[in-house]
Amino acid sequence: MNRTTQSLIAVVVALGAVTGYAASTGVGGVDDGEAKAAARLPVERTSLLCPVPSGSDLAETTYTAYTPKSSGAEGEGKAELVPVHKQLTDAPEKQGKDAKPFLTQRKQGEAVGGEQSGAEAPALIGTADGPLAPGWTVQQTTTYAAGSGRGAQGVNCTAPDTDFWFPGASSAKERSDYIHLTNPDDSAAVVDVELFGPDGEVTSEVGENIQVQPHSSVPVLLSTLADKAYPNLTMHVTARTGRVAAAVQSSDEKLGGDWLAAAADPASSAVLPGIPKDATSVRLVAFAPGSEDADLKIQLASPTGAITPAGHESLHVKGGMTAAVDLDDLTKGEAGSLLLSPTDKAVPVVAALRVTRGKGGSQETAFIPATAPVAARSTVADNRAKGSTLSLVAPEKSAEVRVTASPGTEGGSPATKTYTVKGGTTLAVDPPKPQGLKGTYALTVETVSGGPVHGSRTLALPEGGIPMFTVQTLPDDRGTVSVPEAERDLRVLQK
Repeated sequence: MNRTTQSLIAVVVALGAVTGYAASTGVGGVDDGEAKAAARLPVERTSLLCPVPSGSDLAETTYTAYTPKSSGAEGEGKAELVPVHKQLTDAPEKQGKDAKPFLTQRKQGEAVGGEQSGAEAPALIGTADGPLAPGWTVQQTTTYAAGSGRGAQGVNCTAPDTDFWFPGASSAKERSDYIHLTNPDDSAAVVDVELFGPDGEVTSEVGENIQVQPHSSVPVLLSTLADKAYPNLTMHVTARTGRVAAAVQSSDEKLGGDWLAAAADPASSAVLPGIPKDATSVRLVAFAPGSEDADLKIQLASPTGAITPAGHESLHVKGGMTAAVDLDDLTKGEAGSLLLSPTDKAVPVVAALRVTRGKGGSQETAFIPATAPVAARSTVADNRAKGSTLSLVAPEKSAEVRVTASPGTEGGSPATKTYTVKGGTTLAVDPPKPQGLKGTYALTVETVSGGPVHGSRTLALPEGGIPMFTVQTLPDDRGTVSVPEAERDLRVLQK
């Protein structure tokens, strides 16, 4: 084999092997014949970043990592979480004791966990190789019972990227919202943070050219970027150079707090799954990038069908401006999901919900951003023996999904159950649990037929009379990439 062919094979493998570095939705710029020849193959490397969990000495943070079993993912692999500023980049003989992995996973279908306590817990970077890369999922869950933002704060550790939308952020006096920017690479990243309020863009030079040094994490307080207090903001984060992971940690003096994950990319329709049945208030925040106004039809996908909430039939969103509406006790005792669609002209929007449970001084909040469908498969980790609720919504037509509970981090056998989700409805269930469960476990959702299906997991961790909870959405795990026939042939030649 000559050097030219070897180089070409190396390029092909590099392009098709890395999740977080390569899109998993297909290969652009090919005609129909080429697209038909493409196959989906498991990714060979996944990179995830977990933000700094809390500044409270009372905080306790749990991490759970899991890779569902994938056909075609063969050979040996390893997945590790280490502090982002202590990556294992040197040769083994040069690594100090403090550079040891915080968490290590060595086989598919194995859930592993770890804990950190106190205010010194760092941001973490994780990498998974070989058979552990496809669908590798890491959940970070923090609980603390006192102080601003007290409650349960959960977030899926995410892949680095260059563009993020966060409708539902705030610079209000009672809120402390921080955008955490984490850079996994060897060179600095330069990031811009734009804020949009009810009157348009919020002028701020402070949000431009934010430097995020290599292997570091930077928290930025949103109120320092705004000229005044805004109850409802949309934040747009873009990396001019490099890549970062981004997530918003929101703390309220009276209402607790949670992580606000990035919303799905702008689209004319949106699905926000998994509003708890006992939600006491629901606030919708939406934003239309660009100059065109968007008129959105609001529907609640209830357990029995899609209904239009009285008095909140639609929402007008002016181009470039953030719109918000309080939907009060939208669910009226039944779990549901919010469906947004254009009333006339299709205009892309981003959207998120702020959900509150409890009353008076015992309230707690969480966020539900608009999310992409499960598609082939999605996984959420850190489920407990009690308190996990799986919500699935089929906004268009009925679908069948298969839900698998992994073995526990300390023992137990996997369990599987199949559900049918009727079109226009939300199905909220206590998910299957591993037999003989010890520790925490992961849930993997796979679309069997029909669809699309969107989902979320609510984890309730009540403490001291406060209904602490957190919600994580279930977008597709991007465990495979599309590889055209010619590239597959070159992969075979390499072997």
